[in-house]
Amino acid sequence: MTTIAFIGLGNMGSGMAANQAKAQHKVRAFDLSDAALKRAAENGCETASSVADAVKGAEIVITMLPAGQHVRQVYAEQVAPNAKQGALFIDCSTIDVDSARWTGAEMAKAGFRFADAPVSGGTAAADAGSLAFMVGCEEKDFAEIERALQPMARVVFRAGDHGAGQAAKICNNMVLGISMLGVCEGFALAEKLGLAPDKFFEIANASSGQCWSLTTYCPWPGVGPQTASDRNYEGGFATAMMLKDLKLAQAAAAASGAAAPLGAQAEALYALFDRLGYGGKDFSAVLQMLRGQLSRL
Repeated sequence: MTTIAFIGLGNMGSGMAANQAKAQHKVRAFDLSDAALKRAAENGCETASSVADAVKGAEIVITMLPAGQHVRQVYAEQVAPNAKQGALFIDCSTIDVDSARWTGAEMAKAGFRFADAPVSGGTAAADAGSLAFMVGCEEKDFAEIERALQPMARVVFRAGDHGAGQAAKICNNMVLGISMLGVCEGFALAEKLGLAPDKFFEIANASSGQCWSLTTYCPWPGVGPQTASDRNYEGGFATAMMLKDLKLAQAAAAASGAAAPLGAQAEALYALFDRLGYGGKDFSAVLQMLRGQLSRL
């Protein structure tokens, strides 16, 4: 039985920690939220009183934190000083590439192995243990990292060295955010032209407009496989989280000199939707804004 410290039990971390416990690992979980700790205990985890308490004696430390500054601070000030030598650190947060590289370098100086391993799949996949992980790590550590992530994963990729996992995640999610807007615009236009949404889905799904945002995560309720749109856009991938990822992508584009004009336009549209008060709704709910049907949300 492996002892795993799991730090950060939000919408994603809760299901991920639960799946580690289901795999018969000893999971010592910590979060600032009492409700999250209670949920972790119900899911078979032991609860810790602090980050330091959680990581003591753990062979693996997994974190799911809000932003780069939190990752830097938690690892430098709380994880590294209290973890046992030889422990493996895996950060599953979605953060900026520079913070991932900085944390990897600092943990290496302190004698620890570190991986940035952001995820794709949303809360449903987190609960089901079917996330896709994009890992940035030293090549020699990848086999052990892949084994550690397996209870939570559908697939695990090594993207490259430290920071590469974050690079893959923000590029992937920029593509996702842009493609979802295209699908939503297509449905909104089809409606205005008198084309039934299920017929548009059938035709586009078999034509060149086919993509994941249409086929697997259709934004129109009652069309295609069941998605967040069938739950009034609750659950899934929150608009505020998509906006965060698009901001990271734009910051990375500016820093690297890359051109990402569609990413910028996508960021602006999701930012508008968020400012209108719908940041907690699934990102596919932007369809209703484009239709002029916000009253339906």
